[in-house]
Amino acid sequence: MIAAGVVKPVLDEKGEPTLDKSGNRIIQPKYAMHAFRHFFASWCINPEKRGGRGLSAKVVQELLGHSSIVMTLDLYGHLFPRGDDQDELAAAARRLLG
Repeated sequence: MIAAGVVKPVLDEKGEPTLDKSGNRIIQPKYAMHAFRHFFASWCINPEKRGGRGLSAKVVQELLGHSSIVMTLDLYGHLFPRGDDQDELAAAARRLLG
C-alpha cells in the first residue's frame, strides 16, 4: 500500500519510519476515504478514451446514491464532457505545443 501511494509511513523527528512493538512500520492513510469516492465518480465520468467509463450523469447519480441529479451535477458537472469542447481543446493544444 505504501508503494501504491495509498498510505504513508509515520515518520519520527529524524524523518525515519516509526516502528510498532513488533518492528513493523506504523502507517497512516494518505487520503481520507471520501477521496476515493471522488476518484470513483471522476473515473465513471471520464470518457473511455481517457481511461474512464464514460457514464451518463444519471448513471453516476445512481451509483453514488445521490437523491437528486442536481447534486451530482453541482459536484461533478465540470467533469462531464461538453459536446463542443473538442475543437476548443485541440486549438489550445496547438497554441501551447506548436
